[in-house]
Amino acid sequence: MEYPVNLQLQDRRCVVIGGGLVAERKVEALVGANACVTVVAPAVTYGLARLSEQGAVEWINRHYQQGDLEGYFLAICATNCSDINAAAAAEARAQGTLVNVVDAPKLCDFTMPSYIARGELLITVSTGGKSPALTKRLREELESLYGPEYGYFLEIIGRARENVRTQLAISREREQFWRQTIDMEMVDLLREGKFKEAEERLHNAISRIGTQS
Repeated sequence: MEYPVNLQLQDRRCVVIGGGLVAERKVEALVGANACVTVVAPAVTYGLARLSEQGAVEWINRHYQQGDLEGYFLAICATNCSDINAAAAAEARAQGTLVNVVDAPKLCDFTMPSYIARGELLITVSTGGKSPALTKRLREELESLYGPEYGYFLEIIGRARENVRTQLAISREREQFWRQTIDMEMVDLLREGKFKEAEERLHNAISRIGTQS
């Protein structure tokens, strides 16, 4: 049984061994998390080359060598050679670097779930590697259920959170307020592009704190 966790990777040094399409997807996710990313590969996809040209990643243009993982917080091994992946994974583990090896869960310290992102809202799906097809189907269902409006909704809630905290000092009271306040009507307004109306609805609810018996 895996232990679910979200890593904070901002400004953390991360390395991806490999330059193919799988590596590109991993790199894009790391860049999206504001990590400092290095790619080690003798050849890379067009997308990775563009990221390198833009300065979003550092590309070391050669095959992996022992010692390449020194000083990294996290490593992803995504070459098409199992021996190279295993060697890089062994080095990572020897020095305490978190490692993921594509298609080799037994060599991994962590696996990466399929996910959808709506702003700061992150919804993940994992089957522990047992059924990628089911993972994909569930992700697609979630994509249809949770659109961009949920990202906007989270932004509005985040801006109002401190205001609620100052008015309701007890965590149980805050929990009760949010349970009563978060409703689909606000989500529907955001889905229709009525951002001002949705935010006013939340502000009205906050303004009534302490007035209801």
